Amino acid sequence: MAWQSGGRTNNELITNMERNGLIHSAQVAEAMRKVDRANYVFHMRDAYEDSPQRIGYGATISAPHMHAHAVENLLSYLPEDGAGSILDVGSGSGYLTAVFHRIAPRASVIGVDHIQGLVDMSLENLRKDGVPLGSGNGKVQIICGDGRQGSPEHAPFAIIHVGAAAPEIPVALIDQLAKPGRMFIPVGEHSQDIWQIDKSETGQVTQTKLFGVRYVPLTDAAKQWPPT
Repeated sequence: MAWQSGGRTNNELITNMERNGLIHSAQVAEAMRKVDRANYVFHMRDAYEDSPQRIGYGATISAPHMHAHAVENLLSYLPEDGAGSILDVGSGSGYLTAVFHRIAPRASVIGVDHIQGLVDMSLENLRKDGVPLGSGNGKVQIICGDGRQGSPEHAPFAIIHVGAAAPEIPVALIDQLAKPGRMFIPVGEHSQDIWQIDKSETGQVTQTKLFGVRYVPLTDAAKQWPPT
């Protein structure tokens, strides 16, 4: 039903995804309504289509329904007081990082991308969308670095979202999960699946395969966007 869920406005896009069973949580729908996708894509005419789009530097912004699936999967692991830390690996244009802020406005949200051009773009996009930037609770921070290594200085993270497919689950990201914590990550090279990684209060790690997907690879910066 994703191809039938586009709209003429951001609100219409979210409403259509709810109607077509692609968003189940009212909390997720409300957060996505607060983040105007037009601020995070190149082509305004396609902003409210439920489809992935290229954003330059060999990267894409995922389809809105995939962002909704990710946030709904992670929702129950948000800290009860809303003041924990969230990591968005491969934050790209900043869209999902902004959604995490809207759904957990007291949390510290860290986006990481290894392409400086995308970091700069996402910061501008977030400013346009009225998202508070900076470090600490209630702020969004975008850093340039290898997302496969996470962000040890900001760990542990109650939730980790990975927006590109890793050939295998990075151990560093598992290590940086809080107790309890959950990670949503696409894994695989030719055949890809979403994996849910849970860490219990005692530190026990459980890995669950959810469904098949197709994502761009989580790779080296030079492979994604070779220097000229």
